[in-house]
Amino acid sequence: MHSRNQWGGSFELSSNSEVPSGDETSRTGDQWDKAALLDHGNRREGLDETLQSWILERPNMKKKTKYVDFGCIVLSHKALKWIFGIIFVGFCAIGLPIIIAKALPKHHPSPIPPDNYTLALHKALRFFNAQKSGRLPKSNGISWRRNSGLQDGKDTDDKKGLVGGYYDAGDNIKFHFPMSFAMTMLSWSVLEYKQKYMAVNEYNHARELIKWGTDYLLLTFNSSASKINKIYAQVGGSLNGSRTPDDHYCWQKPEDMSYPRPTTTVFEGPDLAGEMAAALAAASIVFLDDAAYSKKLVKGAETAFAFARDFGKRSTYSRGKPYIEPFYNSSGYFDEYMWGGAWLYFATGNTTYISLATNPDVPKNSKAFYMKPDLSVLSWDNKLPAAMLLLTRVRMFLNPGYPYEDMLSMYHNVTSLTMCSYLHQFNVFKWTNGGLIQLNHGQPQSLQYVVNAAFLASLFADYMEAKGVPGWYCGPNFFPISVLKSFATSQMDYIMGKNPMNMSYIVGYGEKFPRHVHHRGASIPNDHKNYSCTGGWKWRDSPDRNPNNVTGAMVGGPNPFDQFHDSRKNYNYTEPTLAGNAGLVAALISLTSTTGSGIDVNTIFEAIPPFGPENPPPPPPWKP
Repeated sequence: MHSRNQWGGSFELSSNSEVPSGDETSRTGDQWDKAALLDHGNRREGLDETLQSWILERPNMKKKTKYVDFGCIVLSHKALKWIFGIIFVGFCAIGLPIIIAKALPKHHPSPIPPDNYTLALHKALRFFNAQKSGRLPKSNGISWRRNSGLQDGKDTDDKKGLVGGYYDAGDNIKFHFPMSFAMTMLSWSVLEYKQKYMAVNEYNHARELIKWGTDYLLLTFNSSASKINKIYAQVGGSLNGSRTPDDHYCWQKPEDMSYPRPTTTVFEGPDLAGEMAAALAAASIVFLDDAAYSKKLVKGAETAFAFARDFGKRSTYSRGKPYIEPFYNSSGYFDEYMWGGAWLYFATGNTTYISLATNPDVPKNSKAFYMKPDLSVLSWDNKLPAAMLLLTRVRMFLNPGYPYEDMLSMYHNVTSLTMCSYLHQFNVFKWTNGGLIQLNHGQPQSLQYVVNAAFLASLFADYMEAKGVPGWYCGPNFFPISVLKSFATSQMDYIMGKNPMNMSYIVGYGEKFPRHVHHRGASIPNDHKNYSCTGGWKWRDSPDRNPNNVTGAMVGGPNPFDQFHDSRKNYNYTEPTLAGNAGLVAALISLTSTTGSGIDVNTIFEAIPPFGPENPPPPPPWKP
């Protein structure tokens, strides 16, 4: 079949023609042998003029544009040249500089050096490693410490024993009341400043220290039960003025203890149980990523708090206990109700606990609103300022409203006044000429109270910053949050060496620090010799510096005249404590600025469900 000619007629030349058709012509190169056509006169005569013209003139038509077929796309040579040109220019402008930059030697900018608070923090955390009792992990990192206290708790009827935990200070006693407080403070600091801990590579270390403490606290009562009737309050101890071998009369390393270490059991003690509940509840939030362990901690916290709330056990844990009363005597337990209730609310979201913490009878019995200066000082014995700050956090970030708002607003007001009391210009507390606030009326071992106040002030400032609040009022006077940070930094700088003695009170930090720390393990050489109870006295009384530095230990501190005596025999100056160092760690992490500032607003609230709308109580019935 032949194609039809659009001008009329057929493309067929003759019935016997061998001339290719138009399509065939294109397939054979579009070339005709003109001479051959002319030689065939007869056939040429038979061609009409139109067709002859078409055939003979075709070689002179405009040259066809050439294309390149890529299968999925057809491009002209000209377009292809443009594309390759653009690619080449782009390579020269972008790719080549990148290749050259990667080939050149790399000069990374120097990392920002850690600030002084970060450097001190690294050391402060090591103190807890030096205080560990029990079977120590190989990673403990204190060369002069080994396993110790492996018979602790053998005098009880509990087969678990009481191996582990921390020695309290320079002696070898395990006081569970301040130990619990120390664990609560460490957990609180981790929850508020998790990102900072991670940035300075101390997050896992801090968690390990907390777990070492909470694992032990779970041994001090039947933490798997719902109801208990006793708690082990202490292991080891000494009677005042004792001349028989005990933890004070003897001067021995923990590894060499050869004297009796009795366990003190209490059958009432809402203060001890309330603090244990706070420690376990706070830690349960730290370990939310370990669901089984976190649940175990919550269970233990609720069991301990039920013991604390038992009406038949409402006597302080230290009353009538000669091994406790002279050293860690408790002045009350309603502050632990507020403190423990707040932490259990955070850990469980159960409104029963915040209802207790905001029950008007709790601040009434704890004298929280009396505005006595001593009650604004956070310590292992007085949790009021910390508990009210925690509950102020609830108001600032969750704003639960009715029925908690009235009490929360009062806690907020008292917290503001507590911060005012720390400022020098109001003269609520005395100050040394060198600039150290005297929160314990000039009594010995003042630094533990100072670091706690620095932490609270720094943390409250961070709360306000997170909410975009520029400051707070002290009466008619408005103060920016920078004032609180300045207070905190001035006190910590004093402790770290900016004082009339030019001495750092943190062992191992700075060039000048205490060398005769009142600490048995640090003062006895690690010479693999066993020194007896009285054989260690020569090390206690030696004028030589300690052979081992108990790195990170914050000592008791100077006297009210900024004077310090570096004497091993004077524990008021040179003895560190577990609770004091927990406050030190908390204050330091709050002030580190190497990795930025700010708190973790939400993690601490993770277990708390959203607040639903609650109606206020109905008005009283109308009376005629």
